Parts: sequence; C-alpha cells; structure tokens
Amino acid sequence: MTRAHINHVSIGAKDLQDSVQFYTEIFGAEPIDTPNFGFPVQWLRIGGLQLHVFQRPGLAPTYHHVALAVDDFEAVFRATRARGIHDSATMGAHLNELPSGQVQLYIRDPGGNLVEVNWPDSRDLSDELRQEMVRLEDRHPQNESNRSAELYLGERKSSTRPA
Repeated sequence: MTRAHINHVSIGAKDLQDSVQFYTEIFGAEPIDTPNFGFPVQWLRIGGLQLHVFQRPGLAPTYHHVALAVDDFEAVFRATRARGIHDSATMGAHLNELPSGQVQLYIRDPGGNLVEVNWPDSRDLSDELRQEMVRLEDRHPQNESNRSAELYLGERKSSTRPA
C-alpha cells in the first residue's frame, strides 16, 4: 500500500490580499514563491506544510475547514476576537473543550472559510478563556471511544497548569 501525507490545503478568498494578510498576521504564515495559474493565488508556508490561497468565484463551504495548531492560543484568541470573526453558529460554540481536554476555536477568515484553531490542553489556558469554553460532554453524550478521541496524533504536550 502507498503511504501518503498531506502536502497542502487550498482555500478560496474573496480578496486575495486580505486573506494573505490575515494568515500572515494571525498565524505567522510566510508567503512563498507561487506559480502563475492565470488567476490570483498565493502559496503560504505554515510550519512544515503549505496553505494555497486562491481568488475565484464561489462561496466558501459551511463545514469544510482547515485546522491549525498554534504556539500562542490566547494571542490568536484575542486577535480574532478583536476582528469579530469567532464563529459560534456552525459548530454550536466558538470555543469547545473536547473530552480529552483539547481545545477548538472556530473562526471565519476574510474569504468566509471556516478555520479551526487547536490547543492541546485546556488547563494551560487562562481562567478567563476556560470560563468561556463549552464542554462538548455537556452538550452531547460521549461514549468511551468518543472520550478517547485525540486531535494530536503525536506525543501530546503536557499541561503547565495544575488540574
């Protein structure tokens, strides 16, 4: 069987420059050399992967999304709140705590794309953010398999805060 890995994710933009600025300012993405496809497109480096942003007609899908892990969740939370782009409607809450204690923040980029921002352990976050979180277990019943689900498949970062 062939082994594969994700090379890049492509998303649409209403305004290419607005979207590129958003990903560089909020997530530290780095614009990289991009081929000319005959329409506006910019490739970005985020960590070891690429995000390809293109401007074409059409609407962003409601639930399809890209998920990004960040090294300063609270800074991203504050910056996206200041922009007024938290999305509570799509997944039921903009800030979710999974049964594993991992955290998901849902936002919309300038192109209307849903973006999930992940953090490995809710205990690392300030009390202010923790009070705003909605526990998935409080909204939906979770069986043993549901409670074992992990966003981070590699070694998980341990908490720096007491439980």
